[in-house]
Amino acid sequence: MPSLRPSASDGHALSEIAMRFAQRVIGEVGTTVVTGVELSSRDVRPGDLFAALPGANQHGAVFADNALVAGAVAILTDVAGAEIIADAPVPVLVVDSPRDILGDVAAHVYDSQDETRLTFGVTGTNGKTSIVYCLAAILEAIGLTTALSTTAQRRIGAREITSGLTTPEAPELHAFMALAREAGAQALALEVSAQALTRSRVSGIHFDVVGFANLSHDHLDDYATFEDYFEAKSRLFRSGVAARAVVCVDDNWGLRLAESIQIPSTTIATREDVVADWRVEILGESFERTTFRVYSDDISIVSHIPVLGDFMALNAALAIVMVIESGFEPADVENAIGGSQGIPVYIPGRLEVVSGPVGPVFVVDYGHTPEAFRASLESLRRVTPGRIIMVFGADGDRDVAKRSELGAISARLADIVIITDYHPRSEDPARIRAALLAGAVGARPDGDIREEPDPARAVRLAISLAHVGDVIFYAGPGHEEYREQAGKKIPYNAREDVRKALGEAGYVVGENR
Repeated sequence: MPSLRPSASDGHALSEIAMRFAQRVIGEVGTTVVTGVELSSRDVRPGDLFAALPGANQHGAVFADNALVAGAVAILTDVAGAEIIADAPVPVLVVDSPRDILGDVAAHVYDSQDETRLTFGVTGTNGKTSIVYCLAAILEAIGLTTALSTTAQRRIGAREITSGLTTPEAPELHAFMALAREAGAQALALEVSAQALTRSRVSGIHFDVVGFANLSHDHLDDYATFEDYFEAKSRLFRSGVAARAVVCVDDNWGLRLAESIQIPSTTIATREDVVADWRVEILGESFERTTFRVYSDDISIVSHIPVLGDFMALNAALAIVMVIESGFEPADVENAIGGSQGIPVYIPGRLEVVSGPVGPVFVVDYGHTPEAFRASLESLRRVTPGRIIMVFGADGDRDVAKRSELGAISARLADIVIITDYHPRSEDPARIRAALLAGAVGARPDGDIREEPDPARAVRLAISLAHVGDVIFYAGPGHEEYREQAGKKIPYNAREDVRKALGEAGYVVGENR
């Protein structure tokens, strides 16, 4: 998907870029001007600097000819890449590790930094997307024009595109930031993944306030241990990367970060057994909203978020404290989102009720970690008069160690479990389902545990089993609009399919609850 870019760019002289970033230059830079930076040869535009990086399967330099045909005026690569493109007809900038400096190069080319704009970054295993949406909603309620980048979408004002990666590659991210500046955005909120930090996708960005939500089992296919995973996350909280931080200390990783952090920080918690600067109290839960109070020694703000879940209230509260830490007066924040106003936020595919006013409640969610399953199921149980019927699958080619735990948590906390396919990718779907089934049956041998490989049929099976007062919880697909199997992306929108299936079953599907 082509990146969002500013509509106009005067560019920068390649000679200046070479002097500032290159260790060696092959060819004559002359008067060449660079107007953009691109990592994918498919998305190169005339005037671009093509970044040819080493990859897991092949070197990006093998695509240099495609980039040149598309209009690349120079290439940034490493020694191995320079050997592959030894006869390139354009200047080649050579550095030991081009990925490490790519963000700085892109920031320079796009002039993406803006000292007048507030920049927020959020990391954690679960809740990053929700916190970013809450940040944007709070800031907009105060009166700012905002931009955001999440797993679900990139958005500048009312302009939206679907996301690819949780955090885009550095050239795409800096182009997006430059476009946000061009559009007059006064605040920018970014979801920052662990991979983005270890792969330098956010290099070249200085954050005003960063937030840590939590750390739990995920991505252990990318990181050998929890220590490695934590170290990746903690890179966002270093001097020179961010000015201030808000850290949730509900888990031991947050406590550890708060103890070791070297930038000014404040803490937030729901747990009563930990010391924190801010606390969150849940005042009420329903399918329509969660009401909460966030307070410190001398500040108290009551608000609500139009989503179910105590963990969603914590996400919203963390966003509130991040806004206050950025310099806004608590009274101004309270005037914008306090009391009956609440936080006017829509978070695509996060505990999203897609059923109508009559019949079972059907909830679609993006959760795909054990902790996300547990938190969502416990919240649903508190407001469900009947049974919980859960539909879920697991990613192929991803962290296999969590599959048994996903099955076990689902079997323990739901009344009926239906295991289906999610994104098998290159794996045998039956093998993935078998691991989930083993975890579920092991945790609850006498449980009602079923297998239906086809997601559309699994949805309809769940509806056929449900009665008024029951909840169907479909975990995994959330906002996504495809399924990935055997190298192909198959169109599939879970929310649309659920509404269609409910209609087929005779339920009126109108406005969401």
